[in-house]
Amino acid sequence: MKLNLQTLNRAAQGEFVKALGAIYEHSPWVAERSCAKRPFATVADLADAMAAAVAAASPQEKLALVRAHPDLAGKAARARSLTEASKGEQGALGLDRLSDEEYARFERLNHSYASKFGFPFVICVRRQTRDAILGAFERRLANGTDAELATALTEIDRIARLRITELVEGPGMPKTDGRLSTHVLDAHAGRPAEGVKIELYEIGGSATALLTEAVTNADGRTDAPLLSGTPLRAGRYELRFHVGTYFAKRNLALPEPAFLDVVPVRFAIAEPEGHYHVPLLVTPWSYSTYRGS
Repeated sequence: MKLNLQTLNRAAQGEFVKALGAIYEHSPWVAERSCAKRPFATVADLADAMAAAVAAASPQEKLALVRAHPDLAGKAARARSLTEASKGEQGALGLDRLSDEEYARFERLNHSYASKFGFPFVICVRRQTRDAILGAFERRLANGTDAELATALTEIDRIARLRITELVEGPGMPKTDGRLSTHVLDAHAGRPAEGVKIELYEIGGSATALLTEAVTNADGRTDAPLLSGTPLRAGRYELRFHVGTYFAKRNLALPEPAFLDVVPVRFAIAEPEGHYHVPLLVTPWSYSTYRGS
């Protein structure tokens, strides 16, 4: 059950801290210091106030906040002894169900990172694919300590905003979601392509996973975005457009087999809160795509 923003505005300080104390991992002092900024006109204002409390904290408090976070895919995840929020976030990406080889890779990276910086690697896993996390892990190992601490705190604020949007209801929600959409245009007929089957895959280093399927409507679009309502996970993807079947139904005089069958469009997502529109302009003999709006 969600908490109402106005109820939080009227709550006693102890009730406010109890309700929001877990937003920042094992750090109820963030909620305690944010309480003085009430009333909040929007949920985004609440999120901003909590982030500001962290920004105004002492260097020692910031370091302690980062150290309060668990290792990614570490022993706590395997033992399922994480906080409920962290358990859900890591579990949604399968970080508690890694193979022995994958677990060993994360353990090596965790050890290298902690040995260099003295605190755990923190990233908002709900904005990343597993491959993107591993890539960020290795890139960030090259950072200096001050830069990496700042990056960790930014990621903690992103985690907190997502937790707030799940826990609190009210006006002015923070922007935490992205959207992926598509549109198929039949350039040969000069109209939207209706009835094209589309598959969306996540492309990973060890596997390719089907995320969703859809069929275009009379406008050449899908009835709903392919992905929406949550952050888009940064990573690599592929759309597969089954245009061969579509053109066959048009009874065109095409060779057998036809030149085009399934058109793959491989692309990357780097902005989890962005809108990615990936249209396809297609004829029986050619196709093109771009990032639209």
